[in-house]
Amino acid sequence: MPESSTFLDGRSRRGGLDALAEDLVRVLEEVGAHLGAVYLLAPDAQVLELAVMKGAPRDFIRPWERMSLATPVPIADAIRQERLVWVGDEKEMARDYPGAALVMPYEFALAAVPLIGTETVYGSMFALWSGTHPCELSSVERDRLTAAAAEMAKGLEEADKEGRRLRPGLAPRVVTAPSMQPAEVLEAVTARLPEGVCGLDLTGRITFVTPRASELLGVLSGRLVGSPLWTAVPWLDDPVYEDRHRAAMISQQPTSFVALRPPNRWLSFELYPAESGVTVRITPAEVEAADIPAPTLSADPPVPALETDLPLPTRVGALYHILHLASTLTKAASVQDVVDLVADRLMPAFGGDGMALMVTEDGRMSVVGDRGYPPHLREHYDGLPLTSPVPSVRTMVTGVPSFFGSQEELDAVHSPAIARDDGMAAWAFLPLIASGRSIGTCVLAFARPHRFTVEERALLTSLGGLIAQALDRARLYDAKLELAHALQKSLLPHALPQLPGLSAAARYLPGTEGMDIGGDFYDVIRLDEDTVAAVVGDVQGHNVTAAALMGEVRTAVRAYATAGADPGEVLSRTNHLLVDLDPGLFASCVYLRIDLRRNVGCLARAGHPQPLLRHPDGQVRVVEAPGGLLLGVDHSVEYPHTEIPLPSGAVLALYTDGLVETPGVDIDDALADLGAELARAGDRPLEEVAETLIKHAQQTSHRSDDIALLLLRLSAGNGLPLGE
Repeated sequence: MPESSTFLDGRSRRGGLDALAEDLVRVLEEVGAHLGAVYLLAPDAQVLELAVMKGAPRDFIRPWERMSLATPVPIADAIRQERLVWVGDEKEMARDYPGAALVMPYEFALAAVPLIGTETVYGSMFALWSGTHPCELSSVERDRLTAAAAEMAKGLEEADKEGRRLRPGLAPRVVTAPSMQPAEVLEAVTARLPEGVCGLDLTGRITFVTPRASELLGVLSGRLVGSPLWTAVPWLDDPVYEDRHRAAMISQQPTSFVALRPPNRWLSFELYPAESGVTVRITPAEVEAADIPAPTLSADPPVPALETDLPLPTRVGALYHILHLASTLTKAASVQDVVDLVADRLMPAFGGDGMALMVTEDGRMSVVGDRGYPPHLREHYDGLPLTSPVPSVRTMVTGVPSFFGSQEELDAVHSPAIARDDGMAAWAFLPLIASGRSIGTCVLAFARPHRFTVEERALLTSLGGLIAQALDRARLYDAKLELAHALQKSLLPHALPQLPGLSAAARYLPGTEGMDIGGDFYDVIRLDEDTVAAVVGDVQGHNVTAAALMGEVRTAVRAYATAGADPGEVLSRTNHLLVDLDPGLFASCVYLRIDLRRNVGCLARAGHPQPLLRHPDGQVRVVEAPGGLLLGVDHSVEYPHTEIPLPSGAVLALYTDGLVETPGVDIDDALADLGAELARAGDRPLEEVAETLIKHAQQTSHRSDDIALLLLRLSAGNGLPLGE
């Protein structure tokens, strides 16, 4: 018995994609849109799959049949933001979705609405209007779309609860207009016209042609009907003409172009679209010599074309994937970034179920990342020698791509014993070639047999080159980052000294931009049995140079401190050193010498944030201590020092500005928030207090600066009463 479901009109009828398609058609008619589609989320809720579509052939939207939820397009944003997304015209599309606008530079308006049940997000729907639609969505249209989406989600939820979760089939359901047969009366009327007329369906195939059109095109009508215009007429076989048809269908606005019929006859093509297809008017054109494009220097120059709207020919699907992946790969800093981007963009775009990136290291294969494969398979391939007779190694060594549409095709080239079973049924092995050398292989696998077209093979091979360049950069970045982290780790204290009467805890957190290293540092220095020094500093910059200078400053402070200099003198001597070195960078610093017998601290500052002191009763105050300029600015600067009492059980917090400074937030408010957090957590063990303050900084700011934090607490009963 066929399944049934209740959707928009409340009637029980045949369910599944047919019901969803009927609902989509009804909604589009009610809001006056000519094109729309419904996407459903895959079970992992990370991939959108086209379920039903109305108003355009499948080829128009094939590049977007499967998309990662992270793809920057309106239907994905509608789900992520859980709201209706409106794009009023092509300018808004270019501003908000430049990647999509680049390959759809047409006049239209679009609304995307999420399909959200009571507990589950099922997908989203979009409706598209012609370019004549107002730039604002009317309240009636908005209400109708929102209500329709709610009713669709309700129907999907009911089916879900009954164990019939709706999923797209092998191919999306495309609702097309009824086929139209040309009438004899129409043929008689159009035959008398001086211009040629032909009709194109939604796919661009010729459904009707007049004798005059056949004459102007120079092709018999029998060879025209049933074929796309740009393939039936050899001199129109150029992507620019196909795109003019696409522009007319998407925007529902007339468009035109002028083309040369060899050897010297120019024709004008005017395209008039409707929901059922396009009518083309063909007339002779008068073209001035100045309008003819300059000839190229190639031996076989292309046929020149004068088109009125589109500046460049494009193959939309190929261009979209190449440009979109290229633009996202430029943002990839680490190898893991490249792996995630390829998995999130490449797999959904081509319907892949598995992906692996492999590189060469010391004569062996190294799997740097994969998606959709079981862990044991990665263990098998990781470390294989480059002499292994497996497809991925062969592609890596030869630099030649391989495509296998089925297990049989793979077995015909590679022994079944060698081609290890990975649960997949089709594979594309793409060489990763950067700077003329093969650095690895990208494997894209499919759970079902897959036919690789010529265009798809060329596109995947091109994308492999983009992935290779990004991966090569990322590996170099990771190597530099590892070296930089090792440098910084060697310059910071490996552990704080264990001192009787004093507890200490420290944290260092690198910035979130650049190489994640910087010039922040901390140190605790034992001067004698009863005296200890604590220092926190911040060298300007977030790079290896800043980290190296940080090591010099820390070493200088430690040397002057152990030589017996008072806090102001320690900073003054360090300042002299930096001015003499002239590194082009400055540093802030706070230096504290603590007398453990008297519970007194002596503090000096050089352009550094004021410490916070939490008293045993829980009150927190800012330690007001005068300071001097940043270190490394002026040779003559003096740094005064201030004595501060440190009661037993009190907590003193020394920190760098990354802990409190956030763009757009007043520094006094940030200090107050930090003080309140210190007041609440100050009675806990210092390690827990340090962790709490760091988490607070991470949750309340968009950090881009490093953080160094040093907490000190004198033990209860430590020292002598003040004044002795």
